[in-house]
Amino acid sequence: MTDLAPLGSTLRILRPHANVLAFYDGRIDGVRAYSAEPNWLDDGAYALGVASFAVVDGHEALVYDTHISLTHARLIRQALEEMGVTSMRVVLSHWHDDHVAGNEVFADCEILAHVLTERALIAHREEMENAAPPIRPLIMPTRTFEGPLDLTIGGVRVELRHAEIHSNDGVLLGLPDLGLLLVGDTLEDTVTYVAEPDRLEVHLAELDRIASWGYPRLLPNHGDPDVIAAGGYGPELIAATKLYVEKLVRARTDPALAGQDLKTFAADALASGGAYYFAPYEEVHARNIQTVRGE
Repeated sequence: MTDLAPLGSTLRILRPHANVLAFYDGRIDGVRAYSAEPNWLDDGAYALGVASFAVVDGHEALVYDTHISLTHARLIRQALEEMGVTSMRVVLSHWHDDHVAGNEVFADCEILAHVLTERALIAHREEMENAAPPIRPLIMPTRTFEGPLDLTIGGVRVELRHAEIHSNDGVLLGLPDLGLLLVGDTLEDTVTYVAEPDRLEVHLAELDRIASWGYPRLLPNHGDPDVIAAGGYGPELIAATKLYVEKLVRARTDPALAGQDLKTFAADALASGGAYYFAPYEEVHARNIQTVRGE
C-alpha cells in the first residue's frame, strides 16, 4: 500500500552547519508525493531522497537548487524570510527537473547557472514544461558563467566550480572557510545516476579532480538525511563513487558483472564506508547497467 502525501508536507529542514540549511524531502517508505503513476518527481527524486541547500549569513542567502516543486520552493523562501533574509540569489547545480522545478518562486532573484545549464534548459524546455509533473513556465537563468566564479554571502566565501560528473554542466559550491563542498548530483549515496554513459572515463578523471580540492565534508543533493544533518559525508564518498564507476566501465563488456545486483556489484564501495546501501538504488543500478551497455 502506497500513501500519497501532499506536496511539501514531509519536507524537513536540516542544519548541517550553522551557515547551511538543507531542505530535505522523501526517502519515506511507502510514501509518494505527486502521483501513484510513474513520474520524475516521485521516481527520480522523492523515492531516493532529495535536498536543496541554502548558504545563509545575516540577511543574505544563496539557494543551491530550487527543489522539486513550486510548493517546496515557496517553503524554502518562507523559511529564509522568517530567518530575516532579505537578499537571495540562486545557483543551479545542473539542468535536471528535480533541481530547477521551483525556479519560478525565485524569478525576482538572480539565478546563476553554468552556460551549459542554460543551453540544456533551452534544448529541453518543451519536454520539461510538458513532463509529469510539468515545470511550466520553466524560468531560465538570469546570469551564466563558464570559469570559476567566487561570491560572498554575508561573510561566507563561496566558490562556484564546474565539474563534468553525472551531467556535463555540473556546478559545485565550495565553502572553503567552512570545509564544506555542496556537490549537487556529482555524488550520490548509494551510487551515482548515470546520465552520460559515454563519458564515464571523463567522470572518473573529474572525481580525482574534486578529490584534489581537499574538502573534508561533502553534501550531496541525494543522500541519507541523517548523514547530511550530522554535517555531511567524508571524502570517502568520492572514493566509493569511483570504485562503482570503474566497475560500470568494466560491465560494458562483462555480462557476468552486469548481471549482479547492487549489493553485490558495489560490495567494495559499500565496504569502504564511503557510501551506504539504500534498497531503492537497486533500480538506479539496474538502469545504469542497461544504459552503459546500450540495452
